[in-house]
Amino acid sequence: MKFLCLVHFESDAFDGITPEQQRQLDDATIEHDHRLRASGNLLIASPLAEPETAISIGRQRLAKLSQTDGPYTEAKEWVGGFLLLEAENMAAVLALLEDDPIKEYGRVEIRPLMEEHRHSETGQARPDFRTI
Repeated sequence: MKFLCLVHFESDAFDGITPEQQRQLDDATIEHDHRLRASGNLLIASPLAEPETAISIGRQRLAKLSQTDGPYTEAKEWVGGFLLLEAENMAAVLALLEDDPIKEYGRVEIRPLMEEHRHSETGQARPDFRTI
């Protein structure tokens, strides 16, 4: 099964962090990602740019696509990164992330990907994950 792990941070999660602490965190999370890749579980992982760079699209009304800059200001947390993991089950994912150093600064939401959805008329599945 595939699992999407979304890393959430509160707006003040990195207040007071020194450049040296940031470098150490970056190094630790990169090393953790390499361990997950070596174990055969990591498909892809990446931090995301600051929330101020985001644009949200959706809720198409009157044939016009709605676009909003950044996350909603009421949001207490923002998504700061993600991992896409392959594992047998949720318990296996929890074990893989037990020593994830990013948890000191935020929380990780783990959600299984829905599999086996097919086009209702053609029976075609969604494209598989692939590297570019």
